[in-house]
Amino acid sequence: MNILLHVHACKRGQCLPLLPVAATDTDFCRSHGLMTPEPWAVPHMRVGTCFCGACGTALLKVTGRAWMPLPSPQAGPGGNNGTTEQPWQAAHAAQCLLLTALTDLPEGPLEVTARKTGHSLAWVTLSDKGARGQRLDLSGPAIAEMIGSAMPLCHSQGFLLPDEPAQLRALLTELALGMGFDIICTTGGTGLSPRDITPQTTAALLDTPLPGFTQAMLAASLAKTPHAVISRAAAGTLGQSIIINLPGSRKAVVENLAAVLPALPHALAKLQGDPADCGG
Repeated sequence: MNILLHVHACKRGQCLPLLPVAATDTDFCRSHGLMTPEPWAVPHMRVGTCFCGACGTALLKVTGRAWMPLPSPQAGPGGNNGTTEQPWQAAHAAQCLLLTALTDLPEGPLEVTARKTGHSLAWVTLSDKGARGQRLDLSGPAIAEMIGSAMPLCHSQGFLLPDEPAQLRALLTELALGMGFDIICTTGGTGLSPRDITPQTTAALLDTPLPGFTQAMLAASLAKTPHAVISRAAAGTLGQSIIINLPGSRKAVVENLAAVLPALPHALAKLQGDPADCGG
């Protein structure tokens, strides 16, 4: 599908929302404009999808989604019905793609095609001290390093949260069902401390548990320490995403991931509709 955009001038690395072109006619938001096809005709695009130019070069990449208030088409400079209300205050909000420029782009129309190559990874570090800036996150980057060395990644992003179930529940839902990350790994909060809420929060969201993943990780951990028996890590699917709870220490993250990493590409392929037989 060819997509026609009106690109706002941007530098490499700059991230801007993609809005229907009518919304870009106002000054309240600097954004890229979607000209054709109509917004509702554009298929759901998972994080990591690239917009490529005519020569096949990736120019923009989907790196997130956001709800943006759109100005009412009936609203004039003075607002709706002659009131002092601003146009966007009475309008609906729409979920928009966030596009990150992969190169410097000038202002103007741009015809692109969408292409996704490789998998997208989100890692979520659960740490009260980390969220307060009192502890450096070593486990999250280890997840990205290990998975990135085992399979091609088109996008990788880390997130840092305190040990709060409501925040984790909201983030996991958005990462899987909103942004469409392929792989979502959490690190931290899998033990028995009062603030360890990761497994029960994750398990309540899963469409399908993956007990083989948790059993393999537990076996790998027990080979290192008997204390592994207290781990309550969960793993499973939500939408077309695989979610895996990992321990909080970098060493334990490496040990646990090593136990399931060989099966991860095949599991993702089957979850996302690969019709090939599973024979050895």
